[in-house]
Amino acid sequence: MGKYIYFGEEVKGYEIPVINEREARAAAGLLFLFALPSFMYSYLFHDFRFTKIFVTFFMIDFFIRILINPKYAPSIIAGRFFVSAQKPEYIGAAQKRWAWSIGLALAVIMFLLIVVFSIMTPIKIVICITCLILLFSESVFGICLGCKLYTFLSHNNPRYCPGDVCEIRHKEAIQKIDKIQWLILIIAITLSSLLTYNASNHTISDKVEMKCESGKCNM
Repeated sequence: MGKYIYFGEEVKGYEIPVINEREARAAAGLLFLFALPSFMYSYLFHDFRFTKIFVTFFMIDFFIRILINPKYAPSIIAGRFFVSAQKPEYIGAAQKRWAWSIGLALAVIMFLLIVVFSIMTPIKIVICITCLILLFSESVFGICLGCKLYTFLSHNNPRYCPGDVCEIRHKEAIQKIDKIQWLILIIAITLSSLLTYNASNHTISDKVEMKCESGKCNM
């Protein structure tokens, strides 16, 4: 059984078991792709059928990752398919296993709350948002928040982190953000927020005017 049940691959040149980060990021992106619409559908229409399907799949997927072998998890298999032509980026398996264990714990809780007992509680929303943040952060930015938590709690410094962030190094010039760039970013966010606020107010006013024009307002 040891031939199939293990965590991390032995790769020449690496002293510890590793995981292909490109596959992990692709898998996170695929899960996020289905998680967001299923959660939004549940929130908007109070219909949890798609969320139940996703949560069940999510739990099985992470169960296989942690307790059997990541390479047999459906999302990892799909991720490998999409990035198979890319050069692998190997990261330490230890911190990844710890991070994915958090995902499995959240999945089990969601499975019990939504699928088994159908309990209406704000905890579901908190866990859903947490899962979305974790998946989005890993797939888009390549930042494994669970791995960072592992680094913070671990007494030993992790090795082979995504983007070599475990190693102490100075940022190159192209990676630095200057004052003008920060100013542009702040202005863009501020203007977008103001425009969104004004648009929402106009939408409410338009609805009132439409009702009045149709003769439904009480004079």
